[in-house]
Amino acid sequence: MPEQIPLAGVVLDAPDPPALASFYERLLGWKIVQGDHNWVSMEGPDGSSKLSIQREPNYQPPSWPSKTDRQQMQIHLDFKVTDLEAAQQLAVEAGATAMDWQPQEEGVRIFADPVGHIFCLFLPGW
Repeated sequence: MPEQIPLAGVVLDAPDPPALASFYERLLGWKIVQGDHNWVSMEGPDGSSKLSIQREPNYQPPSWPSKTDRQQMQIHLDFKVTDLEAAQQLAVEAGATAMDWQPQEEGVRIFADPVGHIFCLFLPGW
């Protein structure tokens, strides 16, 4: 049987890693465990999830929905919440933008973080 290789985390590109980390710190309540102007790492409350942000001065946000002549989304983040309305309000207050196109009518809401990474807030069962 092959060795199990667990996912240790996700890394996002951004022109200003500390600024984007500050957004996710407000949104998620996660603590920053490592950081400088080129790289920031955050951990979830139990340490099992990790989100890092690396400096990419040429970062271009993806289009949503995708367009053939623009940068397309290559990954998005999903966050399970128990109160969608409260989570949406928190996201906007933290600096997120609700996307105009929402493919589901209920249970899921799609946002962009301050530099354009797409993320979803969803209720259990969606």
